[in-house]
Amino acid sequence: MVPIPLVLDMANLMLNTLAFLPAFAQLRDRHVPTGRSKSALLTVALLALGLSGCASLAPPHSTPDLALPKAYPSEATTVPTTTADIAWRSYFTDIRLQTLIDQALTTNHDLRSALLRVEQARATYGIQRADLLPTLGAEAFGERSRVPADLSPSGQARTGNQFQAGVGFSTWELDFWGRIRSLNEAALEQYLATDEARHATELSLIAQVADGYFRLQELDERLDLARRTIDSRQESLRIFTRRVEVGATSPLELTQVEILLQQAKALGAQLEQARAQQANALALLVGTPIETAPNDSHLIAVESLTPLAPGLPSELLVRRPDIRAAEHLLRSANANIGAARAAFFPRIALTGSLGTASADLDGLLSSGSQTWNFSPTLSLPIFDSGRRRASLTLAELRREQAVVEYEQAIQQAFRDVADALAANHWLAEQVEISNTMLAVQRERARLAALRYDNGAVPYLEVLDAQRDLLSSEQQRVERHRQLLSARVALYTALGGGPITVTSTSALTPSHAE
Repeated sequence: MVPIPLVLDMANLMLNTLAFLPAFAQLRDRHVPTGRSKSALLTVALLALGLSGCASLAPPHSTPDLALPKAYPSEATTVPTTTADIAWRSYFTDIRLQTLIDQALTTNHDLRSALLRVEQARATYGIQRADLLPTLGAEAFGERSRVPADLSPSGQARTGNQFQAGVGFSTWELDFWGRIRSLNEAALEQYLATDEARHATELSLIAQVADGYFRLQELDERLDLARRTIDSRQESLRIFTRRVEVGATSPLELTQVEILLQQAKALGAQLEQARAQQANALALLVGTPIETAPNDSHLIAVESLTPLAPGLPSELLVRRPDIRAAEHLLRSANANIGAARAAFFPRIALTGSLGTASADLDGLLSSGSQTWNFSPTLSLPIFDSGRRRASLTLAELRREQAVVEYEQAIQQAFRDVADALAANHWLAEQVEISNTMLAVQRERARLAALRYDNGAVPYLEVLDAQRDLLSSEQQRVERHRQLLSARVALYTALGGGPITVTSTSALTPSHAE
């Protein structure tokens, strides 16, 4: 237990050091009697210590007031059926796709790097938060020395021992101006911004995996159409070869049939290459080898990704993790201004220790061997070549930059949603057009083949009709996939839903001091 007189001596010394403050100067100059007056002075001193971190020179936080429209462009809206705040498992219902997303959220390298950055920011915040309290340490040492006669006050050589043990703290800064608390708040907001960036990375990863999966399905379906076309044209080539052999048709028509076959083979080779590259890209996203064998099933129905209700543009401020991250960075820059302003005021630091010392080791525990020291320090640079002024200017400029980035994040988010809504609207119309066009091209190819069989037209018209039919089949599948990708883009632009797969622990309110 620390003796009361020792604490009073420490308090008096601290008050003498703080004489530049009028309130403390009055306490210093006042006669301090014994008894209750000493207790009152001790209470005032301890209260001053407790209130030392309450001041803050950071400007009040405020976010820019952006003039966002009340609604998204009317020509880009869809019929909303589902709220935007929906978990990805409820939105992406395909079991194979869910398995890929689960694997990606566990093994994707970019996401693992984002998680490590969150842990680094959390550790940095812990380091900065530790500066609010003194660092206590224990120390013990022993010494035996000999002083020669010509250096000894008694004129005789002397050999002696010294043993000392104690606990204390060194250069603990009293945060009267809120410098340390401002730095602590800046580190906290940096941590929260990094965590939101991690959330944005997760959302982006889910969207990329879903889009990559749909692209792979598209290529599988287009490749299946190309292979069936190749088989059909090989059979046509066999028939026309036989016709040429018996003189029923001309070699020119045979070359036209062969051209159709080679065009289909070229398309098949291109699709095979594209599919292999897309499978490799999807495996890289997932972060581990995956099963990418061709899937016989067609693209999932567009209706499985139901249109989302976009809500109001102002709701993006709380939905989008990138906007929340930008706001945390703005708060961090604001707190750094407070730290830079506090640098213009004196820094008051305390160093003290309490222990025992004796010439004999056994005497360390004897009465009267107590030793202590208490050393307040006050420092204020008189001339620093404008360093503090430049630091404050830099902090203010960084806040202005954070404001610009916050505004840019909001405007980009609004554009993302508007673009995704427009894509959903017009791609749905393009899908309908491509369905109609495919039906017309099939009828055209049927009629052209019928007219050729009746000798009404040359085979060149059949060639053109079949070529256009293959192109229409490919375009229809591509438009279908593009509409699925637009649904994924809208889900991402609206901020997605809750993501439970994470390896970082949430910051509890008790930590956000």
